[in-house]
Amino acid sequence: MGTIKNHVQLIGNVGKEPTIKTLDSGKKLARFSLATNENYKDKEGEKQTDTNWHTIVAWGKTADIVEKFVKKGKEIALEGKLKTRSYTTDDGNERYVTEVEANEILLL
Repeated sequence: MGTIKNHVQLIGNVGKEPTIKTLDSGKKLARFSLATNENYKDKEGEKQTDTNWHTIVAWGKTADIVEKFVKKGKEIALEGKLKTRSYTTDDGNERYVTEVEANEILLL
């Protein structure tokens, strides 16, 4: 059960072109948004779609795959884990961000 404590699997469409950064250490970082859709019927029986947006980050070889193959609109599947980080804005407010750190990406 230890491997499913923080485990995320998503299938969705890339929202915009990924941004790629190479850090001073030489490590590569890819960041992009992913839209996942959930379909359901409302009380009148009409089909509805609920879209959720996720921020995805990938490091190293996974970031290389993103850079080469992942484009806006592309449907992908990914596996990873949730990561939460905090930062302080220029006006001194602390903000928290939760992202999905992708370990594996499959092109669909």
